[in-house]
Amino acid sequence: MADIAVGRRQGVAARATTDTAARSATASTHQRDNRDGWLFLAPYLVLFTVFVLLPLGWGIWISLHDYDYTLPDKPFVGFDNYAGLLTGDSAFAATFWQAMRGTGIFTLASVPLLLVLPLLVALMMNLKFKGRNFFRAIYFAPYVLGVAVVAVLWRYLLDTNIGLVNQYLGAVGLDSTIPWLTQLPWGWISLVGVTVWWTIGFNAVIYLAALQDISPELYEAAKMDGASALQRFRNVTLPGLRPVLLFVTSVTIIASVNMFGQSFLMTQGGPGTETRTAIYQIADTGLTNFNSGMASAMSMIFTVFLAIVSILVFVLFREREAKRSTTTEGDA
Repeated sequence: MADIAVGRRQGVAARATTDTAARSATASTHQRDNRDGWLFLAPYLVLFTVFVLLPLGWGIWISLHDYDYTLPDKPFVGFDNYAGLLTGDSAFAATFWQAMRGTGIFTLASVPLLLVLPLLVALMMNLKFKGRNFFRAIYFAPYVLGVAVVAVLWRYLLDTNIGLVNQYLGAVGLDSTIPWLTQLPWGWISLVGVTVWWTIGFNAVIYLAALQDISPELYEAAKMDGASALQRFRNVTLPGLRPVLLFVTSVTIIASVNMFGQSFLMTQGGPGTETRTAIYQIADTGLTNFNSGMASAMSMIFTVFLAIVSILVFVLFREREAKRSTTTEGDA
């Protein structure tokens, strides 16, 4: 009996030792995994801190001062810059909110076109026909050009007096004196049209990649069930594109509200300041009027609006996904 008891105690001790060793090995593995994870994240964290967090903090600090970088004194004014913009008491308030309105006009006009037209192009490019790769390259080619090249090129093409666009319109018997860059609504039409021509290829390529990931078997099954082309598009293509639609919508909205180069180089914000955007006004306030404090306050207000819009986009897509999931479960 004594031998049995000793054996049991030894077995318990051996299991305890094994469990302790296993826990130690697991803890060591977790520590090593955490260390490796931080090492992989380190380059991104350094770049994020240097190029995002530090500039953000510096911008907030500047916005709390009457900051003119050409003068030695930069007195602290607290939230006066923000209050002046929000209440309209600042001399810059009217032009800033007009620029915000211009940003809204451009965004509302360009985003729907940059969501729908690239999808149509992608659907066409997804078909099998001779020379398909050539047409894909043609649609994407403008996107590789810089904004300065695109804006200056179209500034000359759309010039009222010497532009080729008006000359070609006159050659076919149409109005050849359209003020594309100097009057409304032609100024907005030009800015939106050029932007769509320039960036349509980027969204089209993203759509095309997503279309090629949709299983052909789904389309074959829909055809066997008697679904028309429109029904296949609505019930197969759009659900397959839903994750990509969220990405494309978010990126397109952010790019549109940050539009600056086209307005600055093509219309110079005119007529008057009608086609100025928020980024244009912020740059003008800080770099031309030397009021960096007010420009930083404008940037922070603009950032808040952009964050709200982005959150609304995510919420909208999430609600649609939830409704779709509920409908699918109900049908099942």
